Amino acid sequence: MILDVRHLRLVAAVVDTGSVTAAARVLHLSQPALSHQLRDVEERLGAELFQRQGRRMVLTGPGKRVLEAARKVVSEVDAAEAEISRLTQQSQGLLRLATECYTAYHWLPSVLRRFSAKHPGVEVRIAVDATRRPVEALLAGELDLGIVSEPIRHRRLAGAPLFEDELMAVMAPDHPLAKKRVLHAEDFAREHVLLYSIPLTESTLFQQVLLPAGVTPARLSRVELTEAIVEMAKAGLGVAVLARWAVAPELARGTLAAVRVTKQGLRRHWHAAWPRTVRPAPYLTAFVELLAKAGPPMR
Repeated sequence: MILDVRHLRLVAAVVDTGSVTAAARVLHLSQPALSHQLRDVEERLGAELFQRQGRRMVLTGPGKRVLEAARKVVSEVDAAEAEISRLTQQSQGLLRLATECYTAYHWLPSVLRRFSAKHPGVEVRIAVDATRRPVEALLAGELDLGIVSEPIRHRRLAGAPLFEDELMAVMAPDHPLAKKRVLHAEDFAREHVLLYSIPLTESTLFQQVLLPAGVTPARLSRVELTEAIVEMAKAGLGVAVLARWAVAPELARGTLAAVRVTKQGLRRHWHAAWPRTVRPAPYLTAFVELLAKAGPPMR
């Protein structure tokens, strides 16, 4: 068999979104990975599925036939998975969740859509007020699930690893630091650093890099919106530290530059957490498994 479901989903996503870049975001792949898969299936079939006309992807005759099959097969597979899920798992309930990082709300909706398709009877409620304090909210009984960037060590909480990502220093392309391959603590000493929050105990950059080295930036600013941080960095008004996937579109367009922080990289290991005293509902376990599989886009 040459074609499988992932190939069909790929073709449908390119048609539905209009470009390889947008399709990669929908499928949680990097653009090079998606392009490689597309070339691979075209080589296997011995036929081009798309004609590249500038930025547009236009279906060829063979491509139209594959799309026709994709519409039928993917729809049937999704329906079968949803039906099996309804038959084998508890399908009614409320799932209250929060994450300790605001940028997670940029990729979380795509996970929620996939989850809701399989568990339509489960209401997912995002507790934005618990952002940055999910562990506290879990212990207070305000949440059913928290997404945190450290292993779970509290005896009243259970947890499972999800994925890891890397924080990068981001700045305007013409910023002097953009020329470096790696940044160290001393590189931040003369900079205006843009942070989500102050106190500094909540900053990964400070806890893992700057404070151990005894370095304090020349200026600190609290900016709570990712979009505002990105725009300020693009304008050359400061340096920020963000997950690479959070600024992937800007990096692709060349409006931002990203530099690794320390030779080892500033990595976060994300975990799901829930109250240990409560036996997790099947749909909570299913949501955690989906998070671990999907994770943030372009990770």
